[in-house]
Amino acid sequence: MHHEREQIEVSRDCPAVSVPYGAPVTIEKGCMAQITQKLGGSYTVYVDGNLYRVEGVDADALGFEPTEAVNTPVMPEGPLSAESVRDMAWSLLATCFDPEIPVDIVNLGLVYRCEVETLGPDDYRIDVDMTLTAPGCGMGTMIADEARVKLLSIHGVSDVNVNLVWDPPWGREMMSELARLEMGMM
Repeated sequence: MHHEREQIEVSRDCPAVSVPYGAPVTIEKGCMAQITQKLGGSYTVYVDGNLYRVEGVDADALGFEPTEAVNTPVMPEGPLSAESVRDMAWSLLATCFDPEIPVDIVNLGLVYRCEVETLGPDDYRIDVDMTLTAPGCGMGTMIADEARVKLLSIHGVSDVNVNLVWDPPWGREMMSELARLEMGMM
């Protein structure tokens, strides 16, 4: 079943990244773009037969209100502890999306480990092991960088390591029930 998606004329040259290869490109002013996904502060657009990811700071080129990159510290609920930082970390990881799939990386089962280490009073490090749906996906470093930037925004977090791992290999059985439902796999 084919959905008619919103066609938008790009109002200015707009930096983007090709999906799934991750190569930086410029979508030229006047191109017609079809919005396929608006999630996690970025947009996935279809232009001339190719998919591209446009960050929220460039949303004005697509006719939307631009969103600033996350740089305001996010405060965990209650007193700062390794546990409250870990809860906040999982919440923020659930705001990272694969540009081709409308499900966040947590529900896709791509995050294997998220551990918080106390470095000192109100000073924490987060270590994340995550994988991708396919080892050749060029978007991996972009998704990992997005996760790292979001996790560094947590108040009290001074260091974040996001490791891309391939063992165990990802499989559809790792997806949450919600993700399988969203993708019509139930």
